[in-house]
Amino acid sequence: MRISELSRVTGVPAPTIKYYVREGLLPPGERTSRNQARYGEDHVRRIKLVRALVEVGGLSIATARDVLAKVDAPEHDMLTAVGKAQFAMSTPPQRQDGDERDWARATERVDDLVERRGWRSVPTNPARGTLASVLVALERLGQQDKLDLLDVYAEAAERVVAAEIEVLLRRPDVDSMAEGLVVWTALGDVVLSALRRIAQENAATPRLAGVPARDTDGEDGGGRQDGESREDGKPAPGA
Repeated sequence: MRISELSRVTGVPAPTIKYYVREGLLPPGERTSRNQARYGEDHVRRIKLVRALVEVGGLSIATARDVLAKVDAPEHDMLTAVGKAQFAMSTPPQRQDGDERDWARATERVDDLVERRGWRSVPTNPARGTLASVLVALERLGQQDKLDLLDVYAEAAERVVAAEIEVLLRRPDVDSMAEGLVVWTALGDVVLSALRRIAQENAATPRLAGVPARDTDGEDGGGRQDGESREDGKPAPGA
């Protein structure tokens, strides 16, 4: 098919398709003349994959290109390729000056979690740094009780990933497995986040209904008792 038909089939404008080719996200079509190229079903599938990673998964063009290059590399076995692709999807957290002790405590907590649960995870996995950065933020915000839920989160993650791998291994070939792992890593994060918010609404509705947002102790939003005059001498609304 020509690029116009490829655009129609995928719903992606021709200039965007050309941009994908220039950026290395999409292999070029087979040249039929100086200004014409022919595209196939592989191009259709790749465009759909790129759109999913970028538009739904939230990856940048550069990250999506890096991820796809890792998966496409012929010199790697599937585990290595997928590992490299997963690492490419994780952005290392930025550390601020003067927080070495906070980071040391958080990193130790992450290491303890990994060891306690018997996870096979290399220390260089950027996701470990991401988790540590969250723990640092929670501690600084005085949300230490949230840290007690780490194993609850870990158990949920284990169940989800175990089910994903079982389904993935039923696929007929290595290429579809590799593509599936990349898609599930990027889009799975979005799915989990969305489901968690829905579940939060469900759990919070019966437990928090009728609970005031904050203890006003009979005061209005400005800290004045009902009917108390404002600074301008006028009575408060409703007084």
